[in-house]
Amino acid sequence: MEEKHEGAERREEKIREEHAVVLDYMPEGMTSLPVYKRYPVAQTVGTKFFVLLEVTPKQGVGFAAKEEVYVGDGERDKVRTIKKRLRYNELTSTAKSELPEIVEEIVTKNEAAFVNFFNKATAISLKHHQLELLPKIGKKHLYKILEERDIEPFKSFKDLDDRVKGLPASEKLIAERVLQEIQETEVDHRLFVPDFGKEEHHEHHDHRDRG
Repeated sequence: MEEKHEGAERREEKIREEHAVVLDYMPEGMTSLPVYKRYPVAQTVGTKFFVLLEVTPKQGVGFAAKEEVYVGDGERDKVRTIKKRLRYNELTSTAKSELPEIVEEIVTKNEAAFVNFFNKATAISLKHHQLELLPKIGKKHLYKILEERDIEPFKSFKDLDDRVKGLPASEKLIAERVLQEIQETEVDHRLFVPDFGKEEHHEHHDHRDRG
């Protein structure tokens, strides 16, 4: 039976990520710490809310780069503890360099959920729309997306890109917005990544249909 830890770890698990992808694994620990305080640790990004987490492996277990690991409730096969949620500036240089590609892979893997965002996104004021929070989407693209989805909901990123001419690759627009929300602390109208310290309320920030 895996040991359950009180305090910070229990609070952090309110994030409710089920799986995370390894951005960087340091079997000898963080070099910024004194040698006697070091322990094996990985920096990861969640596959549902893109939350950055520091996790430790079980004894005798290691992680591979870009490996997806279970970080949810109950028995975990490889992860011993979730130490804390990380801010972007706490990532190692390796983790930062891996993040854009891995975020795009997560977006592509969860295509149906993100396409549904294009189908369900709503106005945030009389003059502004959630879709305009995505990079490179102005009024022209916004009106075309709304027009096309009223005719028929989008079925895939390709369907969206084919029907909205001139729109940059839609999966990349999502990935860019996700990265912005991860990297910046002051972001109005978060779409995909919960605000730091407000993980327990993340369901109010997420606009995708989870199925």
